[in-house]
Amino acid sequence: MVIQATNKAVAEVKRLLEKRAAEGKVAQGLRIGIRGGGCTGFSYLFEWADDAPRSTDKVFEFSEGVRIFVDPKSLVYLNGTELDFVTSMMGYGFKFQNPNTKGSCGCGESVQF
Repeated sequence: MVIQATNKAVAEVKRLLEKRAAEGKVAQGLRIGIRGGGCTGFSYLFEWADDAPRSTDKVFEFSEGVRIFVDPKSLVYLNGTELDFVTSMMGYGFKFQNPNTKGSCGCGESVQF
């Protein structure tokens, strides 16, 4: 099982980690996952992991020391996902390119598997 991240996503995570460190908030990595809820059944979890990874987490390591933690249940839904960082006229942010989804809601905040 694998999670990928584009160079843009890795660079943005690194930038945000450095910003947090400058504010005295050190994170061990980024935690992504799936949780129940949202318009279509599931929503993505995206939060800083202030503690070391849990013993059951799968840890994906990228350049410049960027690490992404995923719990085993979420990994089933996220396998093959690519995390990207996009910039457009409508704004900017992280985007999950997940081949396992069957649909999403109109607002883009929740997904269906």
